[in-house]
Amino acid sequence: MAQPESLAELLNGRRAAVDASLPAVGFVGGWLAFGESIWGGAVSAVVVAIGLSVWRLRKGDKPRAVLIGLFVVCVAALIALYTGRAEDFFLLQLLSNGASALAWIISIVMRWPLLGIVVGTVLGQRTRWRRDPVLLKAYSRGSWVWVVQYVVRLAVFVPLYQAGQIAALATARVALSGPLVAACLAVSWWVIRRNLPADHPGLRHPVTGDETAQKTAS
Repeated sequence: MAQPESLAELLNGRRAAVDASLPAVGFVGGWLAFGESIWGGAVSAVVVAIGLSVWRLRKGDKPRAVLIGLFVVCVAALIALYTGRAEDFFLLQLLSNGASALAWIISIVMRWPLLGIVVGTVLGQRTRWRRDPVLLKAYSRGSWVWVVQYVVRLAVFVPLYQAGQIAALATARVALSGPLVAACLAVSWWVIRRNLPADHPGLRHPVTGDETAQKTAS
Protein backbone atom coordinates (compact mmCIF):
# COMPACT_ATOMS: atom_id res chain seq x y z
CA MET A 1 0.00 0.00 0.00
CA ALA A 2 1.22 3.49 -0.80
CA GLN A 3 2.16 5.64 2.18
CA PRO A 4 0.44 9.04 1.79
CA GLU A 5 0.68 11.92 4.19
CA SER A 6 -1.05 11.46 7.55
CA LEU A 7 -4.54 12.67 8.39
CA ALA A 8 -3.00 15.41 10.51
CA GLU A 9 -1.26 16.78 7.42
CA LEU A 10 -4.34 16.39 5.22
CA LEU A 11 -6.79 18.00 7.64
CA ASN A 12 -4.62 20.66 9.31
CA GLY A 13 -5.52 19.32 12.74
CA ARG A 14 -3.00 21.36 14.73
CA ARG A 15 -4.15 24.68 13.30
CA ALA A 16 -7.79 23.96 14.06
CA ALA A 17 -6.94 23.03 17.64
CA VAL A 18 -5.01 26.27 18.21
CA ASP A 19 -7.79 28.38 16.74
CA ALA A 20 -10.34 26.71 19.00
CA SER A 21 -8.29 27.12 22.18
CA LEU A 22 -6.86 30.64 22.16
CA PRO A 23 -10.14 32.64 22.22
CA ALA A 24 -11.27 30.60 25.25
CA VAL A 25 -8.00 31.39 27.00
CA GLY A 26 -8.51 35.04 26.09
CA PHE A 27 -12.01 34.99 27.55
CA VAL A 28 -10.91 33.61 30.90
CA GLY A 29 -7.88 35.90 30.98
CA GLY A 30 -10.06 38.97 30.42
CA TRP A 31 -12.70 37.70 32.84
CA LEU A 32 -10.14 37.36 35.62
CA ALA A 33 -8.16 40.51 34.77
CA PHE A 34 -11.27 42.70 34.98
CA GLY A 35 -12.61 41.27 38.24
CA GLU A 36 -14.70 38.44 36.81
CA SER A 37 -16.30 40.77 34.27
CA ILE A 38 -18.12 39.03 31.43
CA TRP A 39 -17.62 42.15 29.31
CA GLY A 40 -13.89 41.96 29.95
CA GLY A 41 -13.84 38.30 28.98
CA ALA A 42 -16.00 38.81 25.89
CA VAL A 43 -13.91 41.69 24.58
CA SER A 44 -10.67 39.79 25.21
CA ALA A 45 -11.97 36.70 23.41
CA VAL A 46 -13.07 38.72 20.38
CA VAL A 47 -9.76 40.61 20.28
CA VAL A 48 -7.85 37.32 20.31
CA ALA A 49 -10.13 35.92 17.60
CA ILE A 50 -9.60 39.02 15.44
CA GLY A 51 -5.85 38.72 15.88
CA LEU A 52 -5.98 35.06 14.81
CA SER A 53 -8.16 35.96 11.82
CA VAL A 54 -5.75 38.62 10.61
CA TRP A 55 -2.84 36.22 11.01
CA ARG A 56 -4.67 33.43 9.14
CA LEU A 57 -5.58 35.76 6.28
CA ARG A 58 -1.96 36.87 5.98
CA LYS A 59 -0.94 33.21 5.88
CA GLY A 60 -3.24 32.74 2.90
CA ASP A 61 -6.17 30.92 4.52
CA LYS A 62 -9.56 31.12 2.86
CA PRO A 63 -11.49 34.20 4.07
CA ARG A 64 -14.70 32.23 4.45
CA ALA A 65 -13.20 29.73 6.91
CA VAL A 66 -11.49 32.51 8.86
CA LEU A 67 -14.68 34.57 9.13
CA ILE A 68 -16.69 31.56 10.28
CA GLY A 69 -14.24 31.02 13.13
CA LEU A 70 -14.47 34.68 14.12
CA PHE A 71 -18.27 34.57 13.91
CA VAL A 72 -18.45 31.57 16.25
CA VAL A 73 -16.37 33.37 18.90
CA CYS A 74 -18.54 36.48 18.60
CA VAL A 75 -21.71 34.41 19.04
CA ALA A 76 -20.24 32.66 22.11
CA ALA A 77 -19.37 36.05 23.62
CA LEU A 78 -22.86 37.41 22.91
CA ILE A 79 -24.48 34.38 24.55
CA ALA A 80 -22.48 34.95 27.75
CA LEU A 81 -23.33 38.66 27.72
CA TYR A 82 -27.01 37.95 27.15
CA THR A 83 -27.37 35.36 29.92
CA GLY A 84 -24.99 37.07 32.34
CA ARG A 85 -23.26 33.74 33.03
CA ALA A 86 -19.58 33.48 32.19
CA GLU A 87 -19.81 29.72 31.73
CA ASP A 88 -22.25 30.26 28.87
CA PHE A 89 -19.32 31.38 26.72
CA PHE A 90 -18.69 27.62 26.45
CA LEU A 91 -22.34 26.68 25.81
CA LEU A 92 -21.98 26.81 22.04
CA GLN A 93 -19.04 24.46 22.30
CA LEU A 94 -21.04 21.98 24.37
CA LEU A 95 -23.89 22.03 21.87
CA SER A 96 -21.58 21.68 18.89
CA ASN A 97 -19.81 18.69 20.44
CA GLY A 98 -23.11 16.98 21.13
CA ALA A 99 -24.38 17.70 17.62
CA SER A 100 -21.07 16.56 16.11
CA ALA A 101 -21.16 13.24 17.96
CA LEU A 102 -24.71 12.63 16.73
CA ALA A 103 -23.85 13.65 13.16
CA TRP A 104 -20.85 11.32 13.01
CA ILE A 105 -22.88 8.40 14.37
CA ILE A 106 -25.66 8.99 11.83
CA SER A 107 -23.14 9.26 9.00
CA ILE A 108 -21.64 5.87 9.93
CA VAL A 109 -25.05 4.20 10.18
CA MET A 110 -26.08 5.68 6.82
CA ARG A 111 -22.82 4.42 5.26
CA TRP A 112 -21.66 7.95 4.49
CA PRO A 113 -18.92 8.25 7.16
CA LEU A 114 -17.95 11.87 7.67
CA LEU A 115 -14.27 11.01 7.76
CA GLY A 116 -14.55 9.78 4.21
CA ILE A 117 -16.51 12.85 3.13
CA VAL A 118 -13.96 15.22 4.66
CA VAL A 119 -10.86 13.43 3.35
CA GLY A 120 -12.49 12.80 -0.02
CA THR A 121 -13.29 16.50 -0.33
CA VAL A 122 -9.74 17.51 0.62
CA LEU A 123 -8.34 15.09 -1.97
CA GLY A 124 -10.79 16.24 -4.65
CA GLN A 125 -12.38 12.80 -5.00
CA ARG A 126 -15.98 13.84 -4.43
CA THR A 127 -17.67 10.48 -3.69
CA ARG A 128 -15.35 8.12 -5.59
CA TRP A 129 -14.03 6.76 -2.30
CA ARG A 130 -17.50 5.45 -1.46
CA ARG A 131 -17.46 3.11 -4.47
CA ASP A 132 -14.43 1.41 -2.96
CA PRO A 133 -15.80 -1.11 -0.38
CA VAL A 134 -12.44 -1.30 1.38
CA LEU A 135 -12.15 2.47 1.80
CA LEU A 136 -15.78 2.73 2.85
CA LYS A 137 -15.19 0.19 5.61
CA ALA A 138 -11.93 1.85 6.69
CA TYR A 139 -13.49 5.32 6.86
CA SER A 140 -16.48 3.97 8.78
CA ARG A 141 -14.30 2.38 11.43
CA GLY A 142 -12.03 5.41 11.59
CA SER A 143 -15.05 7.66 12.10
CA TRP A 144 -15.88 5.91 15.38
CA VAL A 145 -12.65 7.36 16.80
CA TRP A 146 -14.06 10.85 16.16
CA VAL A 147 -17.31 9.93 17.90
CA VAL A 148 -15.29 8.92 20.96
CA GLN A 149 -13.47 12.27 20.82
CA TYR A 150 -16.70 14.24 21.10
CA VAL A 151 -18.08 11.96 23.82
CA VAL A 152 -14.90 12.41 25.88
CA ARG A 153 -15.21 16.18 25.60
CA LEU A 154 -18.82 16.12 26.70
CA ALA A 155 -17.98 13.87 29.64
CA VAL A 156 -15.45 16.47 30.82
CA PHE A 157 -17.15 19.73 29.81
CA VAL A 158 -20.71 19.08 31.01
CA PRO A 159 -19.88 18.61 34.74
CA LEU A 160 -17.55 21.65 34.68
CA TYR A 161 -20.21 23.74 32.93
CA GLN A 162 -22.88 22.71 35.44
CA ALA A 163 -20.53 23.61 38.30
CA GLY A 164 -19.69 26.98 36.75
CA GLN A 165 -15.96 26.27 36.71
CA ILE A 166 -14.85 28.93 34.22
CA ALA A 167 -11.08 28.54 34.52
CA ALA A 168 -11.38 24.76 34.48
CA LEU A 169 -13.51 24.92 31.33
CA ALA A 170 -10.82 26.92 29.53
CA THR A 171 -8.11 24.58 30.78
CA ALA A 172 -10.11 21.57 29.63
CA ARG A 173 -10.70 23.20 26.27
CA VAL A 174 -6.97 23.62 25.74
CA ALA A 175 -6.19 20.13 27.00
CA LEU A 176 -8.93 18.54 24.89
CA SER A 177 -8.21 20.52 21.75
CA GLY A 178 -4.60 20.11 20.64
CA PRO A 179 -3.67 16.86 22.42
CA LEU A 180 -7.04 15.19 21.87
CA VAL A 181 -7.26 16.20 18.22
CA ALA A 182 -3.71 14.96 17.66
CA ALA A 183 -4.56 11.65 19.32
CA CYS A 184 -7.79 11.37 17.35
CA LEU A 185 -6.01 12.00 14.05
CA ALA A 186 -3.27 9.51 14.89
CA VAL A 187 -5.63 6.76 16.07
CA SER A 188 -8.14 7.17 13.23
CA TRP A 189 -5.24 7.11 10.74
CA TRP A 190 -3.96 3.90 12.39
CA VAL A 191 -7.46 2.37 12.16
CA ILE A 192 -7.73 3.27 8.48
CA ARG A 193 -4.33 1.78 7.66
CA ARG A 194 -5.13 -1.37 9.62
CA ASN A 195 -8.22 -1.85 7.46
CA LEU A 196 -6.48 -1.36 4.11
CA PRO A 197 -4.89 -4.50 2.63
CA ALA A 198 -1.23 -4.39 1.63
CA ASP A 199 -2.05 -4.23 -2.08
CA HIS A 200 -4.44 -1.27 -1.78
CA PRO A 201 -3.05 1.87 -3.51
CA GLY A 202 -4.07 4.16 -0.62
CA LEU A 203 -6.46 7.01 0.15
CA ARG A 204 -5.66 8.95 -3.01
CA HIS A 205 -6.52 6.05 -5.29
CA PRO A 206 -9.94 4.49 -4.57
CA VAL A 207 -10.43 1.10 -6.21
CA THR A 208 -13.90 1.35 -7.74
CA GLY A 209 -15.90 -1.35 -9.46
CA ASP A 210 -15.32 0.26 -12.84
CA GLU A 211 -11.56 0.19 -12.44
CA THR A 212 -11.63 -3.43 -11.30
CA ALA A 213 -13.72 -4.38 -14.33
CA GLN A 214 -11.29 -2.62 -16.68
CA LYS A 215 -8.31 -4.43 -15.18
CA THR A 216 -10.12 -7.77 -15.51
CA ALA A 217 -11.03 -7.05 -19.13
CA SER A 218 -7.49 -6.14 -20.02
